[in-house]
Amino acid sequence: MGQKEKNCSPDAERAGDCWDHTAIDPESRLIVSLVVGKRTAESTRALVQDFRARTGGRVMRLMTSDEHAPYEDAIRTAYGRLVQPPPTGRPGRPRSPYVEVPPEVTYATVNKERESNKVVRVTPRVIFGTGLAVVLALIASKVSRTINTCFMERHNGTDRNRCSRKIRKTYQFSKDWATHRAATEFSYFSYNFCWTVRTLRIRDENKRWHERTPRWRPG
Repeated sequence: MGQKEKNCSPDAERAGDCWDHTAIDPESRLIVSLVVGKRTAESTRALVQDFRARTGGRVMRLMTSDEHAPYEDAIRTAYGRLVQPPPTGRPGRPRSPYVEVPPEVTYATVNKERESNKVVRVTPRVIFGTGLAVVLALIASKVSRTINTCFMERHNGTDRNRCSRKIRKTYQFSKDWATHRAATEFSYFSYNFCWTVRTLRIRDENKRWHERTPRWRPG
C-alpha cells in the first residue's frame, strides 16, 4: 500500500503489504472474522481471539490454515487453559503455570511445495488433536474430505474481483491505509449479506432454484 514492501523502511506500519487475515466457515462460506493489517503475530492473535468471541468460545470440529507460524501460538492462547502444577513437596522452586490445549481442539496445517511456480506437493500436518479427530471431522464435513485451505483461497480470488484495489499488478492499488481498510470491510460485509454463491443455491418442491448468500438463514 502506497509503495512496495521491499521499498519500505522497517518501521513503516502503514505502507507496503497489507493482508486480510480471515476466518471462513467452509460449509456456509460465511466470513466470520476479518483483521486487516500487516502479517504479524499481533494480527494473527487478533483474528483468532475475534473468531473465538464471535463463535461463543465453542470449539470447532476442525480448524485449518497455512503454515504461518503465529497461528499455533494464537490458537493455544485463545483456547488453552492455564494449568497450575500441584506442589511436589520437595525443596526448590515450584513449577511455573503453563497453558495446555484441551484435547478437543483440533488444528491442522497445509504445506505446499512449489516448483516453477506450480504446486507439486501438498503435505498436511496435525498440530493439535489426533489423527482420529481429524478423520472424524472430515467425515462429518458436508464439503470436504481432505485437510485444505481451498475455500479461503477461492474467496481470496472472489474478493480480488470484487475489490479492484487488490488486483495484482495494477495501478489501482490503495494509497491510503484508512480507505483501504474501509473498502475491504465493505467488500466483506456485502459478500456475507448480498453476494449469492452458486454452490449454496437450493431447489424447492416445485424444482425452482433459490439463490442464497453466505449469511442466509431459513425462516
